[in-house]
This record gives sequence, C-alpha cells and structure tokens, in this order.
Amino acid sequence: MFKIAKANTATPLMPGSLNDNNRNREMLAQFSVSEAWAGDFSTGVIRLGEWSSMLHGLSAPECGLLNLIRCYDTKDRSHVLELFEQAATRCSSFCFSTTIMMPNGFRQPLFCMGESNGLEKKYSGSMAGVFIFPRFKLEGANQITSWR
Repeated sequence: MFKIAKANTATPLMPGSLNDNNRNREMLAQFSVSEAWAGDFSTGVIRLGEWSSMLHGLSAPECGLLNLIRCYDTKDRSHVLELFEQAATRCSSFCFSTTIMMPNGFRQPLFCMGESNGLEKKYSGSMAGVFIFPRFKLEGANQITSWR
C-alpha cells in the first residue's frame, strides 16, 4: 500500500477523536508500538524516536531518507522513495506499509502515516508522521499469510 493525497486541513476530525477518555490508545499499545518522526527539508534530516531507530537498524536517531529505507523490503524501496519525493514537492498526506528486513532473518511489518507542509519556499518545509510496528515479527517469507 502506497498512497498520497493533497492535504486538506478543512477536513473535520471525527467526533470524540481527541477525547482523552478514548481507550483507543490502550488498544493500539496492546497490538503495536507507535512512535512519531519528523523530517526537515532544509537539512534533509529525519529524526526518529528510540524504537524507530532501533527497529530500522540505525545507531543514531537522525538519518537521511536513503539510510532510513535501506532495511525495507527491496520491492518496496523505490515506491517509498517516490512517495517521499512526491510529498516533498507538494503539501500532502501519505501512508505506506512495508516490511523491515532484519539482519537476524526476522521481518518486522511497518505502517507509516504522515504529512508534509511549509513548501512555500524552495528547500523549506517539513514532514511529520508516525510509524506503527505491530507487536510481532515474521520469520522468513513462508510465515507471511495473505487473506483473500
């Protein structure tokens, strides 16, 4: 899944979506680890949280786009790169899913949602988003099940 759409800040939030009594966060935490990330177009630096850095196989919380996607499934890398390039040229909302290929042979599913903004001047703007890592790893390609 690789999607990009023009950002629409006029889209209303669902009723109760920002309500602190909403238990969806607990449910999300039960099934996944989620962590925010941010990117700065003027420097090309993407800042990750502790879990995201570790699961992407990075030794530091800051990296470039090519270092970020090098652990992604090879068939998805060009799609993810194209998605980020498109988001860097116009204010957009985007999402993708892929698999992180870990050195130990395990495969970690990854979902990403984000948006870009502030592109009014050349080499300006930023991206912000969230990575969601389901709380399981897959062992080799034989462990992946597709539902029809």
